[in-house]
Amino acid sequence: MTATTALRTAVVIGCGTTGTSIALALTGSGVEVTLLDQDPLVAAGAAALGAGSPWTQATPPADLVVVATPPSAVVDVLQAAQLRGLGNVYTDTAGTKDIVTAEAELRGCDLKNYVPGHPLAGPDADPGPAGEAVARAGRFAGRPWILCPYDTTPGWALDVVDELVRRCGAVRQDMAPEAHDEALAAVSHAPYLVQAALAAEFAGAEAGLARLGGPELITAVRAAGTDPVVGGDVLTQNAGPVADILDRIAERIAGAARILREGADTAPVELALLLEPGVRGRRALAGAPQHRTGEDAPPSGRT
Repeated sequence: MTATTALRTAVVIGCGTTGTSIALALTGSGVEVTLLDQDPLVAAGAAALGAGSPWTQATPPADLVVVATPPSAVVDVLQAAQLRGLGNVYTDTAGTKDIVTAEAELRGCDLKNYVPGHPLAGPDADPGPAGEAVARAGRFAGRPWILCPYDTTPGWALDVVDELVRRCGAVRQDMAPEAHDEALAAVSHAPYLVQAALAAEFAGAEAGLARLGGPELITAVRAAGTDPVVGGDVLTQNAGPVADILDRIAERIAGAARILREGADTAPVELALLLEPGVRGRRALAGAPQHRTGEDAPPSGRT
């Protein structure tokens, strides 16, 4: 990586898995990072991992402030940070962008130094069967990092956030907020809810039935291990696009249920016709160029 000087100091607000992973990557690349969290013990825990040092009143304004909170809290935290003068440039990591960007403008946040963003974690960052997630410096390496700059965003602010993306090993991709939310509804948010609904069938299952599922089923419901509070926040912030996709999925599932209940002689053919688009969709996903092989992680927030 070519050395640059646009990003020498950073404040990370929100020391969940996302914020701590970013802080670890920045610290590892030579950036001086300070950490803030509503729970000082959480910030201290991130500092103990080597992600930086706890923020204090004596900390000077940083080159960059990263707001790594759930989507519903981003604008409150951003506005407070700007009023306190914590940094020169601000960005966030929320998994939804349309409501966040519109609210920031409505609330009178300084848009000249705010670049909305969303890093997409790699497939190895998915939570395991127990829902655990581990902060790692390489969490976003090789993955898209979506930026949604305003039309009036100056180049100097973009340069700082672009350096953040590069120092985390990610690949910058600019999108409009609405396009981002529609895309994430399709590739992350709706699939997460579908996985959670499927996994709920086994919430009270006996151990013997759960063992029959095997690794394939565990992989199929991997995103269901996401913290439901975080997941609910993201889904609510992207309600319209997610609901539209869920309606289409529900229609297909209801159609299959109807065919099975009717039990007509033509049921196998009808079901085959219903399943065939799934085969084509799977091929499209498998054949699409990837920055890194695998599926995207579950909804992003303070995870």
